[in-house]
Amino acid sequence: MTIEQRTVHGPLHILEQRLHADPSRVVLRPFHLGWQAAGAPGNRAQKLVNDVAALSEAQVRREYRKVLSDFKERHWQTETIFETRWRELATNLGIHECDFSPVRRKLIGAYFCHEYTYSAAALMNPSIVPHPDQSGCEDGAVRFVMSLRAVGEGHISSIVFREGIAHPDGHFELWPQSAFATSVELDDSTLYDADRGVTVHRHQESSLSNTVIFPITEQQRGGLEDLRLTRFDHGGGEFEWIGTYTAYSGSTIRSELMRTTDFRRFLLEPIQGRAGRNKGMALFPEKVGGQYAMVGRQDGKNLFLLRSRRIDRWDTEGVLLMEPKYPWEFIQIGNCGSPIKTDAGWLLFTHGVGAMRKYTVGAALLDLDDPSKVIGRTAEPVLSAENADRSGYVPNVVYTCGALRTGSRLFVPYGISDSSVGFASVEIDELLQLMV
Repeated sequence: MTIEQRTVHGPLHILEQRLHADPSRVVLRPFHLGWQAAGAPGNRAQKLVNDVAALSEAQVRREYRKVLSDFKERHWQTETIFETRWRELATNLGIHECDFSPVRRKLIGAYFCHEYTYSAAALMNPSIVPHPDQSGCEDGAVRFVMSLRAVGEGHISSIVFREGIAHPDGHFELWPQSAFATSVELDDSTLYDADRGVTVHRHQESSLSNTVIFPITEQQRGGLEDLRLTRFDHGGGEFEWIGTYTAYSGSTIRSELMRTTDFRRFLLEPIQGRAGRNKGMALFPEKVGGQYAMVGRQDGKNLFLLRSRRIDRWDTEGVLLMEPKYPWEFIQIGNCGSPIKTDAGWLLFTHGVGAMRKYTVGAALLDLDDPSKVIGRTAEPVLSAENADRSGYVPNVVYTCGALRTGSRLFVPYGISDSSVGFASVEIDELLQLMV
């Protein structure tokens, strides 16, 4: 379908479609294993198992029927998830399966699950990359994967995805979601507190658009924030989809990497080195001058260019790239996702924070061979919160974590006041003409 467009700010055409926070979308989650470690019989998990074990079989069947009546139709493979949860628990506590009937095992599994509305509070800050599967795309269309930051109960942020197709004339389609969402699972359930990275996978029968990546490690427990995805070209036709995000523990932050080759299995690992202690890092989609390169805000106010010979270690604080120059960015500037390669240079969307903490989006152009050289930047924002878009969870904010090139245009999903997601389209040449 073609989405109606209306020009609202300079060269950007704002599309009518919006994505909103949705409290009706729930996922079945396990309790965190941290409080279920094996130990003395008096620990909380063991006591709960003992309470269920003390019920008669008639009571077990009656209680399990209540659980299924309440939840079976609200989730995908509900009873299978209960069984899986039981097996994890039995392994963790050293319980013998033969001591419990099949129904009792599933009831115990249900006690160690809960329902979570992962995007009830907010949906925001999208990034977007070409999909690994481009088969069947014609006339310059690009199949894409879009990531979004979903905020649920307790202000915990997780990563969700939508798939779709963007066309070179600016319109797009999103693939439908099913009624059920599923959480990724750890490859090795013993590594949930690891500080060296964990690998997770989505269920083989679950689509990416119905997949949620929740915080796993202790550093992540406060949320996974603002994933900036890029399709990284290793050369020779080898691509890897790599994203940087902020892992928030509840008191400290650090930057981490999400890495995947197929969006079925994901490596989540910390960025080592001094630069990883900051947030808002964005990776270039290929090496520059034989090194990996990133743009980051290392001092909380200015933009820096960082280089490294290892993608997982960034020891240098980098070199100053851009300082606030115009009133709409006097408080701070930062990147709005990974740079996009064009014939004219590296096109970088930026965000600026001005009076009344209003967030707006601008753009800059960096030299292809030496991105420390700024060729030009927009003197005015190319996108800002206007009229109804000013209201939301955090008012007066527009923000994106990445854009997608489709021929001569850019497709730009963006967050609106930390409450919803909008979409825009712009001709690259028109954007470049605004640079000074």
